[in-house]
Amino acid sequence: MKAFHRLAVAAAFLGAATAAQAQDVNIIVVSHGQANDPFWSVVKNGVDAAAKDMAVNVDYRAPETFDMVVMSQLIDAAVNQEPDGLIVSIPDADALGPSIEKAVAAGIPVISMNSGSDVSKKLGALLHVGQEEYDAGKAAGEKMASLGGSSAICINQEVGNVALDQRCQGFSDGFGGKVVVLPVSQDPSEIKAKVKAALESDDSVDTVMALGAGTAGEPALAAADEVGKGDSVQIGTFDLSSDFLKAIASGKAAFAIDQQQYLQGYLPVVFLANHAKFGLIPGGNVPSGPNLITQDKAAQVVDLSAKGIR
Repeated sequence: MKAFHRLAVAAAFLGAATAAQAQDVNIIVVSHGQANDPFWSVVKNGVDAAAKDMAVNVDYRAPETFDMVVMSQLIDAAVNQEPDGLIVSIPDADALGPSIEKAVAAGIPVISMNSGSDVSKKLGALLHVGQEEYDAGKAAGEKMASLGGSSAICINQEVGNVALDQRCQGFSDGFGGKVVVLPVSQDPSEIKAKVKAALESDDSVDTVMALGAGTAGEPALAAADEVGKGDSVQIGTFDLSSDFLKAIASGKAAFAIDQQQYLQGYLPVVFLANHAKFGLIPGGNVPSGPNLITQDKAAQVVDLSAKGIR
């Protein structure tokens, strides 16, 4: 019994030491999206879940608005703290590239997520977790064309964000018909007003593509209803919200493109934690999407969206 007791104590001590060693792993996330944004709150949920599952410390940071100068400063500040890993989104490689390259030069392992798949490797990141935005946009355009669309607006709430610009370009190329990019802010009331104006000023518009469900997709649905075109205009969106998914399930919206942003937060933390502890890292980029959510799938995803997972 005494030998067994000593063995149990040793095992407990070893387990405590291992846990303490894991907690010493520090990872910093710098994204262009605020954690209170409906989309980025899901990313943050993935980050938090991975931090708990891997027993590591993770600090999530973002500018208060879409601001590349502030974001580059946040990356520089993270580099100065010498974390065991750095996770970044790259909506503008010209603005953020020098700061990311400083991190790589300092020996900090970097993984990019969400945006920047086309520049991630060139800047020295180990890999990228996300979707190819142009390809996702093209798939959306082809789907809308197959539904009979011929004249569309693409709502862009962050003009200058390369990922969103790629979505609209891909959508235009896949759609094949007339596409007008509608620049807007992040304000849902402004988006609804501008979509209403676009629908009222051009009767040929039969398709609306939003680049964010809660931000632009829901206001677009409301705008179409208010001008009496809720049943005649096809509306799709990138990303998910529970209300937009309900609209898909009821037939009021066409589809949503799910890039599974929970995984964009979760997987980089898991990868960097394993890299810090064991030197392990996947050999290439990890595509988290796109997944097309149509009426037959929407009801299954509503509950998970409300829980902040989809």
